[in-house]
Amino acid sequence: MLLGDERGIKITAQADQIRRSSRSVCSNIGEAFRKRKYPKAFVSKLSDSEGEAAETQVWLDFSLKCQYINEQVYKELDKQYDNIIGKLVNMSLKPEKWKY
Repeated sequence: MLLGDERGIKITAQADQIRRSSRSVCSNIGEAFRKRKYPKAFVSKLSDSEGEAAETQVWLDFSLKCQYINEQVYKELDKQYDNIIGKLVNMSLKPEKWKY
């Protein structure tokens, strides 16, 4: 929600960044799956997705520090992104498991 003051504009801009990076996690996974018959390309796209997930965590860190989100929301989302990153790393370590 745009509040019309400077803080509202910053919140909206930060929310946009979180939306962009979090959506990019999903889209890069989709691209990776289309490339899974080529292990190096598959791992590369998974790495891109991992980077976007890490970027989302950074934006969540900023959001907490700026008090745009509370501690409970932060912890829940950060934990989910840690889980996502862990799964992406495991997939990258064994790309042959995902080949069709």
